[in-house]
Amino acid sequence: MTDVLAIFGPTASGKSDVAEALADRIPARLISADAMQVYGGLPILTNQPAPPTELVGIWELDHEASVGEYAQLAHAAIDHALGDGVTPIVVGGTGLYLRAALVELDLPPAPQPEARRRWEAEYDRLGATAAHDLLAGLDRAAAAVVHANDRRRVVRALELAEAGASLVPADDRLWSEDFRRPTLVAGLDVPPGVLEQRIHERAERMLAEGAVEEARAALRHGVSRTAEKAMGLRDAAELPEAEALERMVARTRRYAAYQRKWMRRIPGIVMIDADRPANEVADAILEVARAR
Repeated sequence: MTDVLAIFGPTASGKSDVAEALADRIPARLISADAMQVYGGLPILTNQPAPPTELVGIWELDHEASVGEYAQLAHAAIDHALGDGVTPIVVGGTGLYLRAALVELDLPPAPQPEARRRWEAEYDRLGATAAHDLLAGLDRAAAAVVHANDRRRVVRALELAEAGASLVPADDRLWSEDFRRPTLVAGLDVPPGVLEQRIHERAERMLAEGAVEEARAALRHGVSRTAEKAMGLRDAAELPEAEALERMVARTRRYAAYQRKWMRRIPGIVMIDADRPANEVADAILEVARAR
């Protein structure tokens, strides 16, 4: 059987339940590939799994997360699981985190707060057009893919150029089929209508379980720019419940559509019909894995 199993799919496609069913069938260790589940303090809004899962709740809410930092932890978790003789099951809906866990990406260095503040001030001093012109002189490839008015990305690109790196690395391995370890990536395919119903039901459940109180407590504590991207955080904390529900569902639908597009681009992905019980989906994944 392949060394590593990976499960990807849109929000509410049943990834966690399928991963748990797989872990009931084979000696396995679950490893999260979710950019929001890495944070403690948001178990409801980020739908953190009940079974023990590595890389869940590992950072405080004020921590600025980076893909590079996550990748190092994910690689170590996968290698430790294999060293212990169990199958790593990487599961999550953040496409970039999933790829970072499975592939040796050419990742830029982590953001440096001092350099970030300096380039933010320089962007504001120069103005959008002049700052973008400066970037074009330092890194033409990055300037070609970043709009001058996108302050955050122009600043990041300038920071990287100064450090001798680029927002657009020459060796872009994001879509490479060269996995670190022999890997089966299973994509969970759920009909759009079924997925929409699940999304609505999950948003209702989150609010019933205390998402409003959780969101307000998180914002009182203070959150980083990366943690603030948690789906529904501001909506749950600041809007009347009925409006918060409507906004959360709408945002999640858009995100699920984005995840489905990402899923179609993953090299070698095996699509699995997930409109059935999780145990049947797990059996289907194992059948493919054992045939390899």
